[in-house]
Amino acid sequence: MLPDPNSLYGPLDPAPEAGYEDAPPRMGFFTDTSVCIGCKACEVACKEWNGVPESGLDLLGMSYDNTGALTANSWRHVAFVEQPRPADVLGEPVAAGAGPQFLGMPGSQPPGRGSGAQGRTDFRWLMMSDVCKHCTHAACLDVCPTGSLFRTEFGTVVVQEDICNGCGYCISACPYGVIDQRKDDGRAWKCTLCYDRLGAGQTPACAQACPTESIQYGPLDELRERAAARVATLHERGVPEARLYGHDPNDGVGGDGAFFLLLDEPEVYGLPPDPVVTTRDLPKMWKRAGLAALAMAAATVAAFVGGSS
Repeated sequence: MLPDPNSLYGPLDPAPEAGYEDAPPRMGFFTDTSVCIGCKACEVACKEWNGVPESGLDLLGMSYDNTGALTANSWRHVAFVEQPRPADVLGEPVAAGAGPQFLGMPGSQPPGRGSGAQGRTDFRWLMMSDVCKHCTHAACLDVCPTGSLFRTEFGTVVVQEDICNGCGYCISACPYGVIDQRKDDGRAWKCTLCYDRLGAGQTPACAQACPTESIQYGPLDELRERAAARVATLHERGVPEARLYGHDPNDGVGGDGAFFLLLDEPEVYGLPPDPVVTTRDLPKMWKRAGLAALAMAAATVAAFVGGSS
């Protein structure tokens, strides 16, 4: 069933909307990138608990990151964003970070420390553990023809791989590019927010393993309050660039079940700046297609009647 385009931008509790009576509080993730240390414990814990195949330890040639992106075999991805920051060697303020820059292959010294004091360049390391956003208005649910994708009582979105037919519609529908097909079987895979653990009252594996509590799990309303307080604290401490992403229930996807505190623009982390559920305009499109078909049928009848008289 396609969403009502007139209700896409208002607050919505997706579990009751999906038919669950007496649903528990909506659960989700708040990822605070300001305390992420890039240890990748979340990636390992996700793979171990969910039996996700290993995705290789590749040197990508563009970053110290060895995963690269969310894939069918990487449901958590710790992004490494390396930004050059000129060292404060002359007593001048440190310049704002520029775009991502290749640091070269790993060596015996920290990046940028081999050129002497005057020419030295330090780097700001932005780390972010990315994951499926578990959108309030999830386009992947709208386009799945088999019902493989479903909304849980916790408001999350899960793929039932046993009834996925590999059509790939969900992949193109996702505004974040999260869902991916596994090459050896063609089925779609993504984060389930450890649905099996949630049902047993346990914390998802990635959040359980995070040593700095960068990944926080809990009722979404509580996480939003905690995130707002964290942003206010960072602003008071002189970090004005701190901002939340995916927390607003009035955005183009109705807010995310997994949202983030970022220290730069979303595009720096590879996130779309203004995501919109891709099926938003489908009802209007079907209506217009129907009207066009009726107009063509009427024109055909008129031409036939006119030609025979």
